[in-house]
Amino acid sequence: MKKWTFYMLLIATLLFGSVIGVNLFRQHKIEEFLANRPEQEFPVTATQVQAVDWVPVIEAIGFIEPNQGVTVANESAGVIDKIAFNSGTNVEEGQPLVMLDSSVEKADLKSAEAKLPAAQAKYKRYQGLYKKGSVSKETLDDAEANFFSLKSDIDSLKATIDRREIKAPFAGVVGIRNVYLGQYLQTGTDIVRLEDTSVMRLRFTVPQTDISRISLEQQVDIFVDAYPDIPFQGSITAIEPAVSVQSGLIQVQADIPNSDGKLRSGMFARANIILPTMENQVTLPQTAITFTLYGDNVYIISEQDGVKRVKQQVVKVGERVRDIAHILEGVKPGDMVVTSGQVRLSNDAKVRVVESDATTPPTETPML
Repeated sequence: MKKWTFYMLLIATLLFGSVIGVNLFRQHKIEEFLANRPEQEFPVTATQVQAVDWVPVIEAIGFIEPNQGVTVANESAGVIDKIAFNSGTNVEEGQPLVMLDSSVEKADLKSAEAKLPAAQAKYKRYQGLYKKGSVSKETLDDAEANFFSLKSDIDSLKATIDRREIKAPFAGVVGIRNVYLGQYLQTGTDIVRLEDTSVMRLRFTVPQTDISRISLEQQVDIFVDAYPDIPFQGSITAIEPAVSVQSGLIQVQADIPNSDGKLRSGMFARANIILPTMENQVTLPQTAITFTLYGDNVYIISEQDGVKRVKQQVVKVGERVRDIAHILEGVKPGDMVVTSGQVRLSNDAKVRVVESDATTPPTETPML
């Protein structure tokens, strides 16, 4: 029994020893392979930093407004007798747009004007008779009151007739009319939209910290989604004198010439307030910047003994405009900076600069 136990322990020891020995041998071979393996080289794309002129901007958003805009409505109720405009056309200031039926008022006006000469003659005759003492002062006063009352009635009827003729308050473009010939209009009915689009306006807000950087007549570039690559140039024409207590923002208004009629009221727009140009500045593609919890970083390529290696460098980023970032600290002109392939890099990693056409669109769309 004791011999059997001894042999079993011996066999178990040999088995466990062989397993441990095989593992140690394998680990040794792996370490030997890794030690003798050539250093891995990572392909990256890179760009050389150059000093350029940078135009800083203050970015804002807002909505396009017309120079003047109003929804034309009627002051008096009545039936439309005539429509004197077509939808979408230009109209002049004072041009009649819609005429309401005013036949009754015109008839009353003719009646009052017919009575005016007699009332005027009676008033003048009583003036002469009063000077001679033939009529009393009360009779003269009654004749005077009748005459001037009739003149006032005539003026009132003319104003009523004029109010029933709806005119354009300013020159501009009318939209699509909302009324029809013969329609009865209640007071205040919306007839058509009228806008002066020769000059458009953009109202936006900027933080109070930027008040010292803006001024009247300062250039503003405006971008709208309908023409994303076309900057519409305008200038600041008004700055609100008070800062909003709730938000800490200040309202600014810019005027944009619109002779070609491309801008329409209500458009969402992005504004870039142009600031003085800064010379000899460093800019990088935003793809070159990696974002970590410790800040923004880039990889700078340096050559040592004919081998290109990278070093991670913390940078301070200023403004970002589309795919370009303004670098304030950390990179200088002449540095070679990695623009893609950073995900596998670390300090002192060996790299190989390659050309990349990953962002170049194919000449032909592949068949699905």
